[in-house]
Amino acid sequence: MNESPENWNLETLLVHTGEHQVPQDVAQQGMPTTLPIYATATFLHADADALDAAFEPTPPDEPPVYSYARHGNPTVVGLERAVAAAEGGKGAVAFGSGMAALHAALLAAGLAPGETVIAANNLYGATTNLLLKVFAPMGVNVVLRDVTDTAATCQAIEQEQPTVILLETVSNPLLQICDLPALAAAARKVGAVTVVDSTFTTPIVLRPLEHGIDIVVHSATKYLGGHGDALGGIAVANSGFHLDALSGYVRMLGGVLSPFEARLISRGLKTLALRMERHCENAAAIAEWLAQDARVSRVHYPGLPAHPQHELAGCLLRDHRYGGVVSFEIRDADRAVVHRFMDALRLCLCGTSLGDVYSLLSYSALSSHRTLTPAQRAEQGISDGLVRLSVGIEHASDIIADLDQALAACQAGA
Repeated sequence: MNESPENWNLETLLVHTGEHQVPQDVAQQGMPTTLPIYATATFLHADADALDAAFEPTPPDEPPVYSYARHGNPTVVGLERAVAAAEGGKGAVAFGSGMAALHAALLAAGLAPGETVIAANNLYGATTNLLLKVFAPMGVNVVLRDVTDTAATCQAIEQEQPTVILLETVSNPLLQICDLPALAAAARKVGAVTVVDSTFTTPIVLRPLEHGIDIVVHSATKYLGGHGDALGGIAVANSGFHLDALSGYVRMLGGVLSPFEARLISRGLKTLALRMERHCENAAAIAEWLAQDARVSRVHYPGLPAHPQHELAGCLLRDHRYGGVVSFEIRDADRAVVHRFMDALRLCLCGTSLGDVYSLLSYSALSSHRTLTPAQRAEQGISDGLVRLSVGIEHASDIIADLDQALAACQAGA
């Protein structure tokens, strides 16, 4: 069958892309509807000449040829093709984790000793550690900025002349949004490469490459897989140059994705559009309910008019879907009160991940920002009463009922 026709919609691409690619002899025996798990470390060929040819790069318009699993695996390639099609990129490379994908993306973007990276000052904690504890000691100049201040960030880009700009579509845990098109344009003026972590939004809510971004990274562990049973990452490139660089780094560094994990994530992609629709609908309903509750002092959600980047979010995010994550602050709560709230939850699960079919609650002071002092967290706008809820696909009224009783329980114990 012809793969990924230009007239297919995104939802159709996610279901079909990358699946129907098996050797001709197998196809003659009966083609499977889903791409098999190729659980092999090496691939055999008919003769030495064929094996020799297998080590050469495959032309883009020809089916891939495989030699060794670190260089490529059909199950993994199927996932890469599907995500690349969903993002509208030149191609994608899968990795063993989101952090491995981000590390390779920064290297592929040209980050090296003596170079400068301008990064958001509210990045995911592990990403900040990657910059400050791995790249900075190597001689990389790391400049952290409040990227929600578009004018100041564009000015910093002009002054610093960075090699790389590192951003997130939505920040964790305050769900702040930056002006991707403006920052991408400023980066192009100085020849900088833009790398964006789009884990929170997925291509269903936002496709950064359409706004001038060069490389998009996902923790596939989250929404792409969607079921909490697989660990992986993927980077999508907007150019052949960066795609080749990503492919080279996954081979050299060895952070390859297992075909078993690739199959689970590929299966998750099939329902991504449906799940994101429910995630976003539920999150919007819960954010509105929380905003009216006197036990909650503040709600962080781009879909609420009170959000500082609500208008920008309405312009960038597709179909007025504002994501499936809501952060909120329990009024006058300290760590003990938040712990009581977490212990009282019955439907929402307390864990460190997000993007699963079930609702997951995370406490930043305990998890992503635990190494910071209360004063440092406060400086970033993270109060001791702040929690982050990755809203699942359960019925919204059941999630609200669980939050309601947990809020009552944590205050009753005060």
